[in-house]
Amino acid sequence: MGDIVGRPGRDVVKVRLPHIISSEKIDFVVANGENAAGGSGLTPSICDELLGYGINVITSGDHIWKKKEIVDYIISSHNVLRPLNYPQGTPGLGATVIESKNGFKVGVINILGRVFIEPMVENPFNVSYKQAELIRNETNVIIVDIHAEATSEKIALGYHLDGMVSAIVGTHTHVQTADEKVLPGGTAYITDCGMTGPFDGVIGRKKEEILTRFITQMPTHFEVCEGDVRINGVIIDVDDKSGKALSVKRVNVPL
Repeated sequence: MGDIVGRPGRDVVKVRLPHIISSEKIDFVVANGENAAGGSGLTPSICDELLGYGINVITSGDHIWKKKEIVDYIISSHNVLRPLNYPQGTPGLGATVIESKNGFKVGVINILGRVFIEPMVENPFNVSYKQAELIRNETNVIIVDIHAEATSEKIALGYHLDGMVSAIVGTHTHVQTADEKVLPGGTAYITDCGMTGPFDGVIGRKKEEILTRFITQMPTHFEVCEGDVRINGVIIDVDDKSGKALSVKRVNVPL
């Protein structure tokens, strides 16, 4: 699932995700949650809330440290990730291997892009490839969340990891792209899987406040909007033996 934004995003996950899991026979759910706490950051209670709705792994990005209380939580968690390419010594994990409800192992890698984005991190191409090599000693089923601004960087990473991982799913821009496909090496790809939250504003924030910022260039507090709430994401069918993707389809489910 694409970036979960605020209370509206958490509400639509609570209401709609169990039905999607049941109707689509979903084995494993990965969701980017770095905007789930009031539109920016994560808290321990919100992590527990989202994991309780059927999410197996919560990924993040450049906003992961917005709430200081997440630091102690993420140190002890194998289900909540910060970007793998943060500097050595950063708390928490950037990759994990979790057993699905059907008993097979799924590796998840969380990577942060470097183009038009802060903070400065290690090279996502080198770091993700090395991590995929390590995880393949345990399982061939590997999902990568590339949290990045530039579409070119995401597409390039897709080709770099094609055949090494099962899927590369872009997050961060909150706008779902229409380029989902299975790459030649058997890796499912989409540049951005979109946003889980309210769509009646600008990427989940109240449109009036965003317009004020663009028009005046003055600092403005951005509040989460509330209407037209949806789940955006992708459903990927993966062969659990080879780790190759068989199909990928976009999801856009209203509350």
